[in-house]
Amino acid sequence: MENYIVSARKYRPSTFDTVVGQRALTTTLKNAIASQKLAHAYLFCGPRGVGKTTCARIFAKTINCLHPTADGEACNECESCRAFNEQRSYNIHELDAASNNSVEDIRSLIEQVRIPPQIGKYKVYIIDEVHMLSTAAFNAFLKTLEEPPHHAIFILATTEKHKILPTILSRCQIYDFNRINVADIVEHLENVAKKEQIDAEPEALNIIAQKADGGMRDALSIFDQVVSFTNGHITYNSVIENLNVLDYEYYFRLTDCFLENKVTDCLLIFNDILQKGFDGNHFITGLSSHFRDLLVSRDSSTLKLLEVGASIREHYQQQAQKCSPQFLYKAMKLCNDCDLNYRLSKNKRLLIELTLIQVAQLNGDSDVTEGEQDPKKSLNPVFNQAPPQKQTAQQPTIQAAPSAETAYASTVRQQPPVYQAQHAEEPNKQSSTVSSRAASQTEKKIPVMKAGSLNTSIRRQPQPTPISATAPSSKVTPIANESWEDYIFNEKDLVYYWRDFTTKLSKEEAANAGRMKNMHPTLQKDQTTFEVVVDNEMVQKNMLRLAPQIEEYLRKQLHNRKIKMSVRVSETNENARAYSHLEKFQMMSQKNPSLLQLQKEFGLEFS
Repeated sequence: MENYIVSARKYRPSTFDTVVGQRALTTTLKNAIASQKLAHAYLFCGPRGVGKTTCARIFAKTINCLHPTADGEACNECESCRAFNEQRSYNIHELDAASNNSVEDIRSLIEQVRIPPQIGKYKVYIIDEVHMLSTAAFNAFLKTLEEPPHHAIFILATTEKHKILPTILSRCQIYDFNRINVADIVEHLENVAKKEQIDAEPEALNIIAQKADGGMRDALSIFDQVVSFTNGHITYNSVIENLNVLDYEYYFRLTDCFLENKVTDCLLIFNDILQKGFDGNHFITGLSSHFRDLLVSRDSSTLKLLEVGASIREHYQQQAQKCSPQFLYKAMKLCNDCDLNYRLSKNKRLLIELTLIQVAQLNGDSDVTEGEQDPKKSLNPVFNQAPPQKQTAQQPTIQAAPSAETAYASTVRQQPPVYQAQHAEEPNKQSSTVSSRAASQTEKKIPVMKAGSLNTSIRRQPQPTPISATAPSSKVTPIANESWEDYIFNEKDLVYYWRDFTTKLSKEEAANAGRMKNMHPTLQKDQTTFEVVVDNEMVQKNMLRLAPQIEEYLRKQLHNRKIKMSVRVSETNENARAYSHLEKFQMMSQKNPSLLQLQKEFGLEFS
């Protein structure tokens, strides 16, 4: 049985002309050889599988060829070329820097450099994956790399150019290898298939080229894999099945559903894709690429950017004419945002489904007027909904006046939970008094409210913007609502929201906020007016300035429009300031001297 050789090795280029996708670099190297202008050090950098090591070997063989051709290629007939082809040449040395990256390895290489070649003109040292050398090895290699013997040429190859020291880069001629485009890979695979007598569809080879991501070695490896799977008959369906590639047809069907606003069909197609074992991130990146391909298919000048087969190219052109540029721009942006947020999302399927819903609604209302739109088929946007416009007081109301029972029911629903509970305990009483309540709304019984039953939570208050005292509102806009009820509150609730108001003041009012915390508002007999006693007229003036804001805040929090504030200066024998802990203890100890003895025995102190 003959030994099998993989295609990546069997069809490895042996001349510059057979190198695929690097015409500019190979032409430069051939001209340098023809003009005898060879540098002492080269750096070949680029992605994997694009021909760096292959070009280094061809270059080493060509400069040692005893009878080069007129176009600068090796003759493959002289002793030097035969020795290289049979892998017995002593003029070409390859070193893997990934496993030989120490200083001792570089010193051993430097000792070999001194020996001149036996056959040919140059000794070529190819160091692969040179970025794996340690810093000490790089430093030991610097002097030899800068001034090697006239017969020594170094070719460094790497996939990570940024990891190489700048002092090494400055001593080399740098050649950047590009990724091989899809068309060149397909052409090369077709030649290989003809030589191997394998039937291959162009669309199938195109999928293999795209899967290779610009690397010829990867493309040939995938080609061998598919050949083993199909037994020499490569078809489009067999390739997508073997490589687990999502079929173009899914994306075309999804786009048709997007254009027709069929959200349900989009979700079903996505569910079918997941059941076939495809990853959600792979799906969303493929959908982004599909929209990109549709965009470049709209214009003949950008059609060359579409890297697909001929039959699929026609399908792209047909569907691209149905999509507007605005739709494609927004769809690409939504898919790209979904791709960025995919790894951070805990519910990845929901994230993709929301993206599909958004894309399906991009054309929802653009071409249909409000009068022609079918309410059963229309879908409201999921995100960025415009807030509903509030009906102004000037708009006429067409609704009929509600009945007494409806009015009372709506009033009960608007009450806090405590008030509803009080009425729920007496259902018979409610039903008997519905008509009387509706007849005399002004004589409603005002429910007794507690701070805990208000709409605003006591434990966690919302944080509105600080109240600015530079432009106080002189007038409080009354709430125009016929069903409004002024709640009854007690002094405890008043003091609580008084303290809460001090936390809402801006930094400029920090001094007044500190004074207000030491004040104690007193509720008067009318249960709506409260009095604040201050030390002097200056504080009284500041409090009167803040009075409109205080009243407006308390009216909103306590749900009472009749709240008023009065400020007066304390009398001579009246102490308006708050006592400290020490002062309170001294006053209490005067009435009960035993407290002083208790403090001394236990050694108590005031913090």
